[in-house]
Amino acid sequence: MNFRFAVIGLGRFGTKIARTLSNRGAEVLAIDSDENKTDNLRDDVAYAVTMDSTDVKSLQSQRIQEMDAIVVAIGENFEALLLTTAHLLDMNVKRIIARAATPQQRMILEKMGVTEILSPEDEVGILVAERLLHPSVMTFLQLPDGYEIAEIVPPKGVWNKSVSELQLREKFNLNLITLKREYELKKNGETVLEKHILGVPKSDTVIYENDTLILLGQEVDIERFIEVNR
Repeated sequence: MNFRFAVIGLGRFGTKIARTLSNRGAEVLAIDSDENKTDNLRDDVAYAVTMDSTDVKSLQSQRIQEMDAIVVAIGENFEALLLTTAHLLDMNVKRIIARAATPQQRMILEKMGVTEILSPEDEVGILVAERLLHPSVMTFLQLPDGYEIAEIVPPKGVWNKSVSELQLREKFNLNLITLKREYELKKNGETVLEKHILGVPKSDTVIYENDTLILLGQEVDIERFIEVNR
């Protein structure tokens, strides 16, 4: 069963979300009051509709309450974002994810009862700082209570060792979710290197220099694992 999502507000942020969801196989309804923006997405999503999302009848006409989730990504007009979000709350939609550009906007959305709030500028800032402080960490996803999922370059001390030898749980309180490995593939008659998920690692799976480890644990433990094995 395909997921069905609506993305309201097609600036750079909303457009990226809509395209990514559509590329992953979801049915996407993209909405904006600017016809140029909806035209820009028309060939990339299931439905692109030019309309005023602050008009509750327009929202209802799109059967938006049947969507699995609605992302309100309006960036420049916070009043429109608030009114759109208020209508969606009144319609008892399944899930609302709203954008907040400032701490004050986040506070207002929280007071309205919105529980999932995106602050893309803050998240990008955190990601840049993380990469500067920890070059071995390629990407990461913050979780509650200080936990994160991090993709890291294997430090030299773990090269050519098996998963069991690393003693990730015993020594570092970490879980190895999976790893990415380089494979040689033939494409258009040429040999190219691509990384693919190896699957669920076994105790005898060996870690190689060019692998990417995907770890779950607390930030401090991931940092300690990298430092100890550097």
